Amino acid sequence: MAWTGYLKKGWMTVFAAAIVLSGCGAGNDNTSESATTQPPTEESSGAANKAENESTAATRIVKDAFGELEIPTNPKRVTALYREDYLVALGVTPVVQYYNPMWGKQDYLQLEAPLFDVTGSIEALVVAEPDLIIEVGGIDEAQYEKYSKIAPTYRLSDEVLADTRQTLSVIADLMGIPEKAEKVLSDYDNRISEVKSKLGVAVGDEKIVVLRMNVADQSINIFGAKNIFVGQLLYQDLGLKAPAYAEAMTEGNMVLSQEALPELDADHIILLPSNGTWDDEGNTAALKEMLDSPIWKSLEAVKQGHIYPVERSYWQTGAITSNYKKMDELLKLLAS
Repeated sequence: MAWTGYLKKGWMTVFAAAIVLSGCGAGNDNTSESATTQPPTEESSGAANKAENESTAATRIVKDAFGELEIPTNPKRVTALYREDYLVALGVTPVVQYYNPMWGKQDYLQLEAPLFDVTGSIEALVVAEPDLIIEVGGIDEAQYEKYSKIAPTYRLSDEVLADTRQTLSVIADLMGIPEKAEKVLSDYDNRISEVKSKLGVAVGDEKIVVLRMNVADQSINIFGAKNIFVGQLLYQDLGLKAPAYAEAMTEGNMVLSQEALPELDADHIILLPSNGTWDDEGNTAALKEMLDSPIWKSLEAVKQGHIYPVERSYWQTGAITSNYKKMDELLKLLAS
């Protein structure tokens, strides 16, 4: 594993005095913990210096999608690539922000952190000097090893990423602040309960679907009921109804043919662009051309004026902050 090579390069050599096993688990059955401490060299250093040494030197062993690795017990310089939203929700500022030139970054977070282009050089990540990198599913072992040479790298499993609450809890645990996750989730669930009640009155059993217009060719992607970005919040938490087409999908999203559009049978269509904003000249023109086509004009949602162009970046992630923004927008569009 790459993390072992990283440790051999001196990750903990400055703290090589002793290794003390610790039983303070963080609520994860797969997590054990050890603390490496530098004992006082002089009796006069006292308990305060000892406690400080233990705090700065402590590490623990955790298990991720690729195996076990050693991480700081209380990491201070962290990035969670494409999951910065969870750090923000926990009151943590990431040292870099995920960026992909194909579609940009998560603008809604309004972070001032340096951008890390995940398609290019890892220089920005090296310069940021993280002490923990939290990675999402989709990277292979070669990429994992590359990041692990910079700092201990934790790869979130696909199972964890499929659940907003579990993702937050795991990230909070890695940060050593599981109690913050409990408070965030309590507030989050209270907000969901409020919004669910209001939307239930406003739309009842009317069916809602989320589509994405691919700017390059105007093809359409449909987000299914199991999509991790919208499915859990809209259809599980808020109890909104998905069209049968979206409900039957096993994929998170798929291209929807023009011929299949009438089969949607959706009362409300939420539409986002694949890149840029709807204010961009090219996107505005493409949207108008699409909605002026006979097949789109035949859709009941379009006839009723129930098509809603939205900002893409928070609709293409299923994290805490983005879901708050989705809920606010749903109330504005459907219940105002």
